[in-house]
Amino acid sequence: MFTGIITDIGTISELTQEGDLRARITCGYDTKGIDMGASIASDGVCLTVVDLGADWYEMQVSRETVDMTNLGDWRLGRRVNLERALRVGDELGGHIVSGHVDGVAEVVGMRDEGDSTRVTLRAPEALAKFIAPKGSVALNGTSLTVNEVDGCDFGINFIPHTKVSTTWGDVAVGDRVNLEIDTLARYVARLAEMS
Repeated sequence: MFTGIITDIGTISELTQEGDLRARITCGYDTKGIDMGASIASDGVCLTVVDLGADWYEMQVSRETVDMTNLGDWRLGRRVNLERALRVGDELGGHIVSGHVDGVAEVVGMRDEGDSTRVTLRAPEALAKFIAPKGSVALNGTSLTVNEVDGCDFGINFIPHTKVSTTWGDVAVGDRVNLEIDTLARYVARLAEMS
């Protein structure tokens, strides 16, 4: 489990195809404190550490994960949002995030509003019903509040702190981003279907 509060920005330093995709991420974490098999959310995708070095970790990514996320877009030098798994007693500053990405949204618009940036994203139609104004979503692993919803489109406002503390300062129209809907929204929708 994660909170959607990004604790580091990593850089893709190696990508190899060995049956599965194998990715190395250089990071600022003290890797001596990371166990083999630990979970680290990388751009919001819960991935298992399979190798470690002084300032990097590696993970193996299955075809299913590549198909369901934007990890197929990863290139050398790309910056990625990182979060280590939640530990009992940690502050829950965002919302409960599983790291199980539901689909990919596309950035379809951007405009500056003061020092902030309003970003409009388009969700896949099957997921749009789970996104509500003032509700939570995780985008590339970042816990965010939805401002408005119009069909499949929804808006997020990025304050300056978020733009420098995450990769959201790099965003551009046309980018594909990992979307995880709020767990509570998923269960409410399922209960409504059963009624």
